[in-house]
Amino acid sequence: MFRIKPVQVPSLSEAVLITVAILFIMGSSIIIYDAPPHIPLAISLLLLVVYGLIKKVPYKDLEEGVTEGAKAGMAAVFLFFFIGILIASWMLGGTIPTLIYAGFELVTPSFYFAIVFVITAIVGMSVGSSLTTVGTVGVAFIGISSAIDASLAITAGAIVSGAFFGDKTSPLSDTTNMASSILKVDLFEHIKNMTWTTVPAFVITFILFAILSPKLTDTNFGKMEQFQQGLLDTGLVHWYNGVIPIVVLLIFSIMKAPALLALAAGSLSAIAISYINGATPVGDLFGVLFGGFVSETGVSEIDELLTRGGIEDMLFTIGLVLLALSMGGLLFTLGIVPRLLASIENMLKKVRSVILTSALTAIGINVLVGEQYLSILLTGESFQSQYKKVGLTNKNLARVSEDAGTVVNPLVPWSVTGVFITTVLGVPTLQYFPFAIFCLLCPLLTIFYGFTGKTLTYIDKEKEGAERNIHAENMAKRKMI
Repeated sequence: MFRIKPVQVPSLSEAVLITVAILFIMGSSIIIYDAPPHIPLAISLLLLVVYGLIKKVPYKDLEEGVTEGAKAGMAAVFLFFFIGILIASWMLGGTIPTLIYAGFELVTPSFYFAIVFVITAIVGMSVGSSLTTVGTVGVAFIGISSAIDASLAITAGAIVSGAFFGDKTSPLSDTTNMASSILKVDLFEHIKNMTWTTVPAFVITFILFAILSPKLTDTNFGKMEQFQQGLLDTGLVHWYNGVIPIVVLLIFSIMKAPALLALAAGSLSAIAISYINGATPVGDLFGVLFGGFVSETGVSEIDELLTRGGIEDMLFTIGLVLLALSMGGLLFTLGIVPRLLASIENMLKKVRSVILTSALTAIGINVLVGEQYLSILLTGESFQSQYKKVGLTNKNLARVSEDAGTVVNPLVPWSVTGVFITTVLGVPTLQYFPFAIFCLLCPLLTIFYGFTGKTLTYIDKEKEGAERNIHAENMAKRKMI
């Protein structure tokens, strides 16, 4: 957002005061009153407009700041529409139900907590939503752990770790798409770059959960079997339902096709399969793609897991993205964020300091506000120029935004996801906190790489210079014409 030129330069005290006021509005509204984040965002937006008018900033400039800020999220908005369509079509075509069923087939009495972690990771990648994974399969595993007298705190930690691994690495995830879109990094390139932190964190987490797992013999896995039977009863579980759409998505990924086309191809393949399994009237199909798939098995856990997707399901996230970016646009227009960053600019001259500061910023927003979307958005927008100054590409910042933004949110007791997880699983945040191993490792690994310089991608100066020269030549030709 540094493309948005400030119309004023506030004092440092003013910038700090406005920032604290916004954090107070966001924090108190979400933590104390359990308000949807849209409302405090709208209030904060109004506060910034009033502040701008008091400072005699023309309303037209404020309006332009809002619209310029929102423009940064339009690529993400279009992707969210197609993600909603993909999820709905993958439910209708049986892709997601088949993947979940296959995950349950991995369960054995040995290495129980490690298996819980792996299965929730698979489901999280399939669904693209950590909260849906926690609220459905996670609840099932809490029930199983209660029946076999396994630690609920460790079970919850394994569930949260797996769910957020899936959320962080799934092309269906809204946070993953948001980070890549805001920073203009190809979706699959972003996911690939995150493997430097996600894979080591996954392996270490798996080993630790394997060590922590109790030795189970003759245990009652009846609840899990009921869940599997419920999935079979839907008639959606067939091997080709799960394989074909994923292969299509992988082929487009290998071809490095734009994410929009890959998502569209994956959706069309699932829709084609749904017609093979049984024709769906076109009118009903359109209804599913917009309103989402509705499961009516009569088994509440199954219906809650499978009833989702569609464009309508994405409107909450889209509204939040546009409001947050609009507020960000005003923060830059009024010079508040540039003033705060200028006060610490002398400290941001080395790669390690830039990565550490951006990671701590993402963590700080999570702790103070409890909102992972704002953590990703504000961190990504605020540090782009700093990363460029030290020669780092945007995909480094995209990775840091997720490593210290997405996965930190469930570790905060008053955050949106922290409250949700505690309510649904019945395990307090501070109890599962030390066992949410994957979520604890990701920010540590991203900071470690920042200090060592390993796995970082630097701007190709020669390529950048050549592109700049070509651009200058093209501009000169246009002027001559």
